[in-house]
Amino acid sequence: MKKHKITNIKAREIIDCRWFPTVQVEVEVDDRAIGIGNCPAGRSTSSDEALELRDGGKRYSGQGCEKAVQNIETGIKDALIGIDVTDQRKIDRIMIELDGTPNKKVLGANAIAATSLACAYAAAASLNLPLYRYLNNNAHVLPVPLLNLLNGGKLTSNFLEFQEFCIFPVGAESFKQAMEWGHEINEILREIVIQNYGKIAANTGDEGGFATPAKGVRETLEHLIDAVEKAGYSKQISYGFDCAATHWYDAETKLYTLEDVQYTTDELMEYYKKLIADYPIVSMEDPFDENDIHGFARANKELGIQIIGDDFFVTNPEIMKVKMAQGCANAMLWKFNQIGTLTQAFDAANLAYRNGYGVMVSERSGETEDSAIADLAVALDAGQIKTGAGVRSERVAKYNRLLQIETELGKEAVYAGEFYKNAYMK
Repeated sequence: MKKHKITNIKAREIIDCRWFPTVQVEVEVDDRAIGIGNCPAGRSTSSDEALELRDGGKRYSGQGCEKAVQNIETGIKDALIGIDVTDQRKIDRIMIELDGTPNKKVLGANAIAATSLACAYAAAASLNLPLYRYLNNNAHVLPVPLLNLLNGGKLTSNFLEFQEFCIFPVGAESFKQAMEWGHEINEILREIVIQNYGKIAANTGDEGGFATPAKGVRETLEHLIDAVEKAGYSKQISYGFDCAATHWYDAETKLYTLEDVQYTTDELMEYYKKLIADYPIVSMEDPFDENDIHGFARANKELGIQIIGDDFFVTNPEIMKVKMAQGCANAMLWKFNQIGTLTQAFDAANLAYRNGYGVMVSERSGETEDSAIADLAVALDAGQIKTGAGVRSERVAKYNRLLQIETELGKEAVYAGEFYKNAYMK
């Protein structure tokens, strides 16, 4: 009898952390092993992302996923029954061809991504391996957690344009210690927020960071730095932003509006240079619009820090090749559902590594309790992961999984630390 054969696939609509629907898939192997995968969903999305299939109409504000579920149960299931579940590339290719569109709009990227992940989970279960070990037998790197402690942009209802204000605990000796430091800093930050804005400002955004009414980037960053200094970790912590500049860019005027001031690309570049000169910033994500090639190329050449493409690269190898050839950015944000299959997402990471680019594995604002990206980050030997603050269960699930993996790896575990852009150099 052929082993590791897919014998059944089930799908259902579940809800994410924002009370919107998403897709969950169960893949059964040899009538025994089961893998379950959930598809996360983004609020801040690029026009080049693979498309989620939504139902429209009144139900769930039009965001229902019953059509995507039906596509799994009536199309994808029939195409994959009998396939060896360990042949991930073949599984993903079958779904890509079945959909037949570049952005997966027929079956839905949410249907395809959930199935792709569930197959990987099922394959790992059938071989009695954890997901990270199944995907990479040499996996051993624990990523630096990019802890998003202050939220803005589309993650909140405040007026900050920048979406995330984050700390990098690069000086920690282990992932466990990085999380300990993050807790200590966050508790001090809570008191600073309350002292400056009142108790209501300690409410959090989509990714668990405080959603304050701070007036601008510098004011917000000062609070974060103050908390780090009071905790005693100034020399061990670096800082990063998700600027999410596409959301405050006007394509008609070609101007960026930040804190009620309008900037051209070149003027915004000067703003960033002054910011980096004044603060220990090591990373910026999407500092320019997703189509601003000039801005991303200049940022890579002139700012001297990690420049991450999220909406700019959308985890898409074909888009990455074109933009990397023009010298744009020097790191990618890795979101497997942006492209829709694990193999395409792994191809994107491999492309980044081969060209000297960093890889930051990331959650989405619409997460579930699925901890997959923790295993995926370790499988990629990625030196950095972004999955919010450690105060909401859909975020905590990823951190707890990484703590578990660190324990499993024991002495073989390597915390990326200051080598977060290239953990292989450690």
